[in-house]
Amino acid sequence: MKGDIMKKDLKRIVSINLFVIIFVFACNLGTVAPAPTDVVEVVSDAPVDLSTVPPPTESVQHVMIPAELPTQSSGIAGDHDSSTTADENRAPSGDRFTFGRYERPFNSETMDVYFPYLDIQLTEFSTDDIWMYGVITVKGDESSQSLAGKYGFEIDLNVDGSGDYLIMAIQPSSTEWTTNGVQIWFDENDDVGGSVKAIADESSSVGNGYETQIFGEAQGDDPDLAWVRISPTDPNSVQIAAKLSLLAGDTAFMVGMWAGNDDFAPALFDVNDTLTHEQAGTSLKELEFFYPVKEVSELDNACRMAIGFQPSGNEPGGCPVQPGTDEPPPPGQSCPPPSILYCTANGCFCLYPQG
Repeated sequence: MKGDIMKKDLKRIVSINLFVIIFVFACNLGTVAPAPTDVVEVVSDAPVDLSTVPPPTESVQHVMIPAELPTQSSGIAGDHDSSTTADENRAPSGDRFTFGRYERPFNSETMDVYFPYLDIQLTEFSTDDIWMYGVITVKGDESSQSLAGKYGFEIDLNVDGSGDYLIMAIQPSSTEWTTNGVQIWFDENDDVGGSVKAIADESSSVGNGYETQIFGEAQGDDPDLAWVRISPTDPNSVQIAAKLSLLAGDTAFMVGMWAGNDDFAPALFDVNDTLTHEQAGTSLKELEFFYPVKEVSELDNACRMAIGFQPSGNEPGGCPVQPGTDEPPPPGQSCPPPSILYCTANGCFCLYPQG
């Protein structure tokens, strides 16, 4: 009897050990990872949401590029040369904040930094069958300077002192025509100029200036609407071209040229309506109460040229109308003061800078 019990116990132990061996072997088999595959293909019948797929990048195809500028100008205007008094930390003349005239190619407060690339010397405007061209020539520098500012021109279609369009170019750097950095702005709500056009309002007002961008930075339907280049023959001259179609057939208007940095911004027009004279300061030491330049600095503009009509001299912001402004001086004689002699490819002119 005792022997039979021992045999049964032995069988039970063998059976248990055999079960454990089989279980462990089976578990080990289950942990073996499948061999890696080089390609895993997932096939799905689910529809693809194309709205989440970025469109392919398309390069802009330009159709119309400006040619060379016309040889005959429609308007030409000179401006003051602040380099003559820059070492005295002042402008020679031409800064009249109340009348929207700026001669401030200086830094704020100390006025100990003069920016020749913002100091307008000469402005010209011309047209051909397709384009209008604004040319801004700034003071040359003995060193090779870059035109690191913003340059542009306003168009006043109603000749009321309130600009309608602003075409501007930011830091032009190429002598080839390009649309890079070129913008066109429109004053849709007609608040440029405030309540009294071209003259500072009695109380400062808050407007939004040129609030509607119609070209530049993927704005607009016409990728060829406006262009800029540095003159191939003058590294201190910026040439800006825009299509005449922008004006919808208007042929008589005023044009004013600008150069500046931060204070030359579409939303700030007209700056003399949003700040007081005390806040803005002046570059003229003669105006002791307002001197020096304060919140409005690094800014220059030229008087507005009459395009397509004979000016009377009473146009807001317009250039002075004086005998001899469009005539060269007699041989051997200089221009009568305060006019200044300017010579271009079109000849020499006695120009009267804005007062």
